[in-house]
Amino acid sequence: MGDAVEYLNLLQWPAMAVTVLAAWFVASSRRRRRELGFWLFLASNLLWVMWGLQESAFALVIMQIGLAFMNIRGRKKNATTDQHDSPRS
Repeated sequence: MGDAVEYLNLLQWPAMAVTVLAAWFVASSRRRRRELGFWLFLASNLLWVMWGLQESAFALVIMQIGLAFMNIRGRKKNATTDQHDSPRS
């Protein structure tokens, strides 16, 4: 059981790295990179939730769930905008 807790404690580092990488891709002018950023943000939300539950960081868990829903909402609202990007995006 101790090893599992140790591995979960290490999740904060990949969670942080995936979050930063997601922000980089979401800011891209290319549609495909923005889409990758969206999925990376969802992956980072999951990693942070897993870490937060293990650490009893419930405010962080609730924030990550809220951020995931806002990310999904934004993706849906911008779906029509993505269709207007140039073909090489």
